[in-house]
Order: sequence, then C-alpha cells, then structure tokens
Amino acid sequence: MFTLTAKNEEETMWIAAQLAQLLEPKDVILLEGNLGAGKTTFTKGLAKGLGIDTVIKSPTYTLIREYTKGRLPLYHMDVYRLEDVGGDDLGFEEYLYGNGVSVIEWAKFIEEELPDAYLTIRLVPAGEFFENREITFLPTGERYDALVETLQGILTKEGQ
Repeated sequence: MFTLTAKNEEETMWIAAQLAQLLEPKDVILLEGNLGAGKTTFTKGLAKGLGIDTVIKSPTYTLIREYTKGRLPLYHMDVYRLEDVGGDDLGFEEYLYGNGVSVIEWAKFIEEELPDAYLTIRLVPAGEFFENREITFLPTGERYDALVETLQGILTKEGQ
C-alpha cells in the first residue's frame, strides 16, 4: 500500500496513465471515493495511458461502458445502482476474465462477483479547496503487490 497526493486533475490523470502502462488483460481495478472524488478523472487517465482517445464518460446510468480502441480494452463499470439487487446473472465474469482491464466504481455492491486478486484505488479530495486528490493504492494478491511496487518506483523516480 502507498499513498500520494495529486495537486490537480492533470496530475491525477498522469498518475493513472503511468499505472496503465503496467496493466495486462484481466486486470481488475476497484475505484473507491465519494461522488466528485475523481473516479472518472482517474479512469480518463487510465484510458489515455492505454492509448484510448475516445471521450470517457461516467457509466452511472449505463452500468458499463466499453472502450476497445487502445492497447487493451477498457471496461468501465459503475455498479452503484446495484446496491439493492447485486450483480448476479449480469455477466460480469465476461469482463473480469476477458481480454481487457476492468475498472469498477462502487464494487462493494458486487463483492461476490469479484476475483480473488485486484487493485483498490481510494481517491479522497484534499487541500484547502479540495483541489488535491489523495490517492491510495491497496493491492490484493501477488500480481497487484508487484504492480504497486513497480508503480511506486516509477512515480518516486518521476518526483511524485
């Protein structure tokens, strides 16, 4: 686990783009944070780092948005609306175990559908005017332990 602070949206996106360089098919990223914490901004940075130049929108009302024109497909999910019903029989496994990267907001509502290993990224507004983002990387599983260690080395080297 490690935490760093991004000073603005551009820096948040840059950090996410650095992470994207390390991602592989079947990687699962859980984004945690209140409304307005920067989850979609972080996803925009991931998309940029994957070479996806499509406009990235929050999937709040569509549940899942698929972006397939990059180094890897990106599956952006917002499962907040499944709070009362869960994710049974919605086919999440096709995304989670497919050939792309799954980014899930509000994953606590589909915990039973999640794989054993994943990377949780917690985003918390900080600063006098909440312009900063405190970003915490919480790996679960060996793959993500190694990924976070590599990312920390890259970000430290770049002065983050």
